[in-house]
Amino acid sequence: MEKKKRLSPGPRTKVVPMKMDATFFFEKAVQSLDRYHYDKALKYFRRAAEYEPENPVNHCNLAGLLSEMGNYEESNRILQNVLDQIDPAMTECYFYMANNFANMENYESAEKAIIHYLENDPTGQFLEESEEMMELLSYELDRPTKLTTIKSREGMFEHDRARSLLEEGRFSEAVRLLEKIIKKHPDFMAARNNLALAYYYMGHFDKSVQMIRQVLEMEPGNLHALCNLAIFYQHFGDQDSLSELLEVLRKTYPFHQDHVFKLATTMGILSEHDKAFRLFKRLLKTGEAGLDPCLFHYTAVAAYNTGRYEEAERQWKQAEKFDSGSDIPKFYLNQLKKSRTEDVKPQVSYHYHLPFEEQFRGLARNAEGLPEHLKRDPLVRSSFFWALRHGDMNTKVQVIQAFGLIADDEVKDALMEFIVQPEEDDYLKKVAIFVLRRIGVKEPLTAVLEGESMQVATSPLSSALPVWDPRWQLVLETALLQMAGRYDMVQQYDLETLWADYLSRVFPSVPKITKAEAWAAALEYLTAKMHRRPITFQEAADRYGISVATVSKNAKLIDQACGIREKMDAILGMHASVDVPN
Repeated sequence: MEKKKRLSPGPRTKVVPMKMDATFFFEKAVQSLDRYHYDKALKYFRRAAEYEPENPVNHCNLAGLLSEMGNYEESNRILQNVLDQIDPAMTECYFYMANNFANMENYESAEKAIIHYLENDPTGQFLEESEEMMELLSYELDRPTKLTTIKSREGMFEHDRARSLLEEGRFSEAVRLLEKIIKKHPDFMAARNNLALAYYYMGHFDKSVQMIRQVLEMEPGNLHALCNLAIFYQHFGDQDSLSELLEVLRKTYPFHQDHVFKLATTMGILSEHDKAFRLFKRLLKTGEAGLDPCLFHYTAVAAYNTGRYEEAERQWKQAEKFDSGSDIPKFYLNQLKKSRTEDVKPQVSYHYHLPFEEQFRGLARNAEGLPEHLKRDPLVRSSFFWALRHGDMNTKVQVIQAFGLIADDEVKDALMEFIVQPEEDDYLKKVAIFVLRRIGVKEPLTAVLEGESMQVATSPLSSALPVWDPRWQLVLETALLQMAGRYDMVQQYDLETLWADYLSRVFPSVPKITKAEAWAAALEYLTAKMHRRPITFQEAADRYGISVATVSKNAKLIDQACGIREKMDAILGMHASVDVPN
């Protein structure tokens, strides 16, 4: 019998198994949505829900897409199943169901669903949209709706005020109000999230994280809290916790504009730029976000950070079109032009303001200080608050000077808190005290200096001066009035210190002060020299209306008593890398 021939086995090939899990199908669904292949997206969302049946996000994604495709009944069936079997606390499902019922013209059911949502949802994240729907339903049903209470409206007026304070950069006021709200309404999630944000803006990171954890203990699926927590994990370098949370955020596909925007900005900050780009483009395509220059900037940044440079240029030009009076789009378009010739391209921040270093360069170029709109910009202000707590010494010097130009109650609170911190440098605290006096704080100040808590006098009285003569004060005020706008706060502080030091060294044999301008001119001359600013005796004499000989004589007296050369060396060492305005 003839033997059957067998095929010899060929070389073995290595097969890499494909990981078929909920995340895989979610990502395939998102890719299909980006290409507007809704049927494929629907199939993939169904598979994601099958792989993780206990995850309500997968089911809500599926319900949202069904609604978008017009299959409202099946969408509602899935949403009801989420409420009945998976997570009864997801009150937003009632809002989605109300929309579906309204689209089916089943207004009675829509009314029941929206009332249930408003009476039970503690956060009020869809409050504005719900109120619009209530108006529609009242019109269609030809009667008022039967709503009795709106749970999230409890404390809503105060919360709106707190949000306005945050938007204005008045963080300490917002904190006080938000703490009061959550004490009265502990389950007010939106207030807790905004309080965490306010803490973060002020640099109180521990408090911020603690508040976010409280939100997530009460409502584990709160997207705003999850996004904020991810940013905090990144800030603290907790890569393990961040990686775990990122897996959740990557598979989240929100349908409401507010959630899309929050997730997009968060993913951008976490360097998940491709995901951020797709979400920002989605907002632009739907047109729901309006013609906001910030959104064009965010999209441009995501495009830039993923190598889509032509797209980035288009989006920054759009931002420039809708914000023609701003320097921000122009700055980034210029940076884009420069970076195209560089091998290593710098990352760009999603915040819609000039980089922190550029703000200080602008401050140095402009003797008038910060423009009014920047003084009110909450992101600019939060960068200052953050730098005062966590920056290096030179940055803190610049922040204290900037605060002298902003000069509002928020700044006063921050500086008064700064001067009682034992770990901060005494020189910085003395400059802060000087700034507080210059912006109108008259009452005695408590400060920790040389490791001791003490009351700081309202005048530059040193320990060697038992009195402070009004004529000495007149010399100071004459010099500071002339220096305003030409010298920064640090230089003005050094002048005041020099004058107090001189008087202390020669007391009680203080020269007779007959003309304040004569000593003021000498003080300005010596202060300029200490900071290596160009000045001559003639210029100082002309400015104060006295003779060159008088300026020279008084400057020599102060120099001999105080040792200006040593002071120059100390000051130059202190400010070696500080870019100060002239």
